[in-house]
Amino acid sequence: MQIGFDPQLYMELQTKYIKERIEKFNNKLYLEFGGKLFDDYHAARVLPGFASDAKIKLLLELKDITEIIFAISAADIEKNKIRADIGISYDMDVLRLIDNLSDLGLRINAVVITQYTDQVAALVFRNRLTARGIKTYLHGLIKGYPYDVDAIVSEEGYGANPYIETTRPLVVVTAPGPGSGKLATCLSQVYHEQKRGVEAGYAKFETFPIWNIPLKHPVNLAYEAATVDLRDFNAIDPYHLEAYGETTVNYNRDIEMFPVVKAVLQRVYGKDIYKSPTDMGVNMAGRAIVDDAVVRQAAQQEIIRRYFKTRCEARQGLSDKESVERIEMIMQQLGLREEDRAVVAPAREKAKQRGVTAIAFQLPNGRITTGRASELMSAAASGLINAIKALAGIEDSILLLSLVVLEPIVNMKKQVLNSKDSALTLSDVLIALSLCAATSPIVEMAIQKLPLLRGCEAHCSAMLPAAEEDMLRRLGVNFTCDPAYTDNALYQEN
Repeated sequence: MQIGFDPQLYMELQTKYIKERIEKFNNKLYLEFGGKLFDDYHAARVLPGFASDAKIKLLLELKDITEIIFAISAADIEKNKIRADIGISYDMDVLRLIDNLSDLGLRINAVVITQYTDQVAALVFRNRLTARGIKTYLHGLIKGYPYDVDAIVSEEGYGANPYIETTRPLVVVTAPGPGSGKLATCLSQVYHEQKRGVEAGYAKFETFPIWNIPLKHPVNLAYEAATVDLRDFNAIDPYHLEAYGETTVNYNRDIEMFPVVKAVLQRVYGKDIYKSPTDMGVNMAGRAIVDDAVVRQAAQQEIIRRYFKTRCEARQGLSDKESVERIEMIMQQLGLREEDRAVVAPAREKAKQRGVTAIAFQLPNGRITTGRASELMSAAASGLINAIKALAGIEDSILLLSLVVLEPIVNMKKQVLNSKDSALTLSDVLIALSLCAATSPIVEMAIQKLPLLRGCEAHCSAMLPAAEEDMLRRLGVNFTCDPAYTDNALYQEN
């Protein structure tokens, strides 16, 4: 993989800039921390060289001065909102993140359940946290929020929220997803700090859009592609342009909300703190792009991946026509085609030749291998076997798994589990390979190549079952699918 982003430079710049912002506010800063903490694969894909856990590394650099508050919406808990990328609910993700961050030695202060209006599920979640010794607070709805500044900045507004005691200079407020109440939690705390005579500050940390690259740069368009369902879009920050004569990029919600946020901050501090949404940000990612051509190409490929994802979701009834139209418009702006993704044509050609579902993998050296569905195994399972054989230099004619091993598994699925589709899945084949590796040096050699699939590209001529998608995701494969079903059955087994 070509590198277009310098992670060391990024870490140095980002750490320095956040520390400067803390000092600007007399050593107390509430930092609204957006995006994914541990698994920011979007950033890693569009900025080759960016580590998917870069934000965690940043927090570890600042560990001695940092404590963390989680915000989660009571409404999201009530409706069991799911993080689509990892398939777990927002409340479970908070538990996962607390465990992972605590294991790294980062201080967890509390969890704030926002927008609380007596939701039963939210109280159950709160009791669960309290029973485990985690401080939990409830923030209700503020009448007139977010536009009635007089009501918000009052004892009946932010003043009605319980104050969270903090002791460190940097308080990171993060959440499992958008709309969780991070901004309101930060500003509520700033209000209470001011009442206590502490000149605490507020800042925002988001990786995308990147403020100091062009509006229509593929990296910023890739952010729009990733959020078509939220109807977000990038725009020139008019407040920054007016104040400084400098063109910068922000996104619509921050720009739309800035007059309100500015008024709230002005009311809290008694003076203007920021002149633009860009001023509020502390993101240095744009400064660490070292090869713009590489980054542009990576972002274009991400847009094509998002295009396929959106079209598949629309076919499944999980997305709407407007989302598809928006992603198609982004593709058209950059002149991108489906076939610009190298694995698309080989997968489709294999499927056309054989009349079955097929998949193509692009290996680290650029070689493309394929696999197809059969009565014995799924396309993904077949494709993975062929991919690791190629990586290990094993002849195509050599079978890694014999019928002696596979037939008992097939019979078990048919006769005992009454599975409608007895073909071996990706998970079945990985387990079979693991067992055979104990007695076969060739299979063991092939299995050792599985880590090399991380970051590889794959495309399937039909939508994969959820379980196989999850397994490819765990292997780190960047996969896409054509928006087609393998058959006409309404119920698709995993």
